[in-house]
Amino acid sequence: MSDTVAVEALDAGQAAAELERLAALIAHHDRLYHQQDRPEIDDAAFDALLRRNQAIEARFPELRRPDSPSLRVGAAPAAGFRKVAHALPMLSLANAFSPEDVTDFVTRLRRFLSLADDEPLVFVAEPKIDGLSCSLRYQDGRLVQAATRGDGAEGEDVTRNILTIADIPRRLPAAEVPGILEVRGEVYMTRPEFLEMNRQRAALGGETFANPRNAAAGAVRQLNPAITASRPLHFFGYALGEVSAPVAASHQQVRARLAGWGFRLNEPARPCADAGALLDYYREIEAARPELPYDIDGVVYKVDRYDLRERLGFVSRAPRWAIAHKFPAEQARTRLKAILVQVGRTGALTPVAELEPVNVGGVMVSRATLHNEDEIARKDVRAGDTVVVQRAGDVIPQVVRVVTALRPAGSEPYLPPEHCPECGSLAVREAGEVVRRCTGGLICPAQAMERLRHFVSRDAFDIEGLGEKIIAEFWADEMIRRPGDIFRLAARDRDRLTPLRRRPGWGDRSAQNLFEAIEARRRMPLDRVIHALGIRQIGQATARLLARNYLSCDNWRAAMAAAADREGPAWQELTGIDQIGPAVAADLLDFFAEPHNLEVLDDLAREVTIIDYEPPAPAVVSPLAGKTVVFTGTLTDMSRSEAKARAEALGAKVTGSVTGKTSFVVTGADSGSKATKARELGVTILSEADWLALAASGGHP
Repeated sequence: MSDTVAVEALDAGQAAAELERLAALIAHHDRLYHQQDRPEIDDAAFDALLRRNQAIEARFPELRRPDSPSLRVGAAPAAGFRKVAHALPMLSLANAFSPEDVTDFVTRLRRFLSLADDEPLVFVAEPKIDGLSCSLRYQDGRLVQAATRGDGAEGEDVTRNILTIADIPRRLPAAEVPGILEVRGEVYMTRPEFLEMNRQRAALGGETFANPRNAAAGAVRQLNPAITASRPLHFFGYALGEVSAPVAASHQQVRARLAGWGFRLNEPARPCADAGALLDYYREIEAARPELPYDIDGVVYKVDRYDLRERLGFVSRAPRWAIAHKFPAEQARTRLKAILVQVGRTGALTPVAELEPVNVGGVMVSRATLHNEDEIARKDVRAGDTVVVQRAGDVIPQVVRVVTALRPAGSEPYLPPEHCPECGSLAVREAGEVVRRCTGGLICPAQAMERLRHFVSRDAFDIEGLGEKIIAEFWADEMIRRPGDIFRLAARDRDRLTPLRRRPGWGDRSAQNLFEAIEARRRMPLDRVIHALGIRQIGQATARLLARNYLSCDNWRAAMAAAADREGPAWQELTGIDQIGPAVAADLLDFFAEPHNLEVLDDLAREVTIIDYEPPAPAVVSPLAGKTVVFTGTLTDMSRSEAKARAEALGAKVTGSVTGKTSFVVTGADSGSKATKARELGVTILSEADWLALAASGGHP
């Protein structure tokens, strides 16, 4: 489904398939950007994907996937550095792309806060530096730890490397700062210094970097701090994370404190009182962008007052009180040499354009997504065409359109394959689907290997040393056929005539490292096991929801077996889990209905200890923590959004349906069937006044 197809033109089936596609490719680009510092698309292109995902979710809220990109930040930390848990999550920002988006943002916040037309709402506008996000932790004024953003919850400990950056203060005046102070900002490289560094590297025959952001991120992730020290790195401080005592009441005050402590600031910044002032600032910065000494990819608008930020809270993966206004993407022309077909782990056949390499916004690209056969037909894309590509696309950029005036004579329309190019099984397109799928299942080597690759990937079992090439090698030699085989590799290797250490490309140490990496994963939390199984629509977020609800693998399996009765209480419980609807539940049950999948899970359970889920400690300890709350009817003293945010801040779960596990139903004016169902089930009903009193007391009756 192409990004150029209007969201309004999608039906429910197409929208679900498009959300599946977007979730997979956005996760891919997250990993490339946050873990490997080698993005294949620029930020504007990536943001276009997020925006399309959000637009589809807004039109079809019931289809929002539990592994939706709107629910996560970044990617898991890379290997090679110790992991650091952030005391407060390092979230990313929602995006604006047009003046209307900015106006809607301001209007939305004023409505959320129930502000009168004459009540002020001040923002601070700042340039958005294109660098590597980093958090600096000070204890009693001394810098003790530095960490990258990572996946927002955990980052990489890069303290030794950060200490080599000259303009980061090692000590702050202890009398002026709280005992714990976390400064967040961006590691970056100026454009003149970047160009000079690349010139010197090229003169010495070394590899050059694509852009300053990649160069800065790569420097921070060097295992040798001496290499980091040789790079011209800088740091902008732009926010605070955890603090043991308040240091300011507004963002403008925080900026002043940061400057006083010796941090560079992302300038020019400006307070703005309305959407018009924000847009004026955007236009000025966009015009001045070529003259700035560092790269920016947009501007950021933040609510100034911290008390208002606390009321606004967060939504999904981003604070509600800030937004990034991004600059547009870039395009280029090139020749499409051939249309290839890739097979994914769910059997989806994805057509990909093989291109003459072309530079798009500073990055060389040689492949572009064609999404599916409908999009190829709609655009009439053919081998040999000159096409416009845009870095706003898939695993590689997307083909935007064909330059038909340059089409060569004798070109033929594309015909989708009727059989899988990997296993020869029939490739079919079911009603309501936009993709064609191989019917071979696990007999298809592409699907089987993709599932194994997913199983060992960083967000699943995270087995270092079992990459794509090794999986393919072990598959070809029939050493691995299903996940449990991975944990039998060492034992079987002892009985082989040619052990792994004697195979080409291997040695004693490399073989031992692999076996040790596998052994280290014999204990795995339930949520990661669920995610690793590769069940359709079950990403990290959904896996955590399932683990949190069922707690143990035995409970989960028993509940899935019981839910096969789609009229029974187990099905109702499954579909009643927040963010899990009938479509996701159906894919779960389809997985458990296949005997081979149960055999795989049984086999894995014999090799691995699956650790029961342990809920994280709530950020706010209150009697409401872990309770399930449903709001119904019209609230008068606060908006529904603010009521939900307040409940979640107290540790409660807010759902949209009433079940026997609901703790409270809060009723406003004109409450209807939910209140009736609550009475039938004996669920406690609170008036809006009761709820406000309970929330104001921190959840204490």
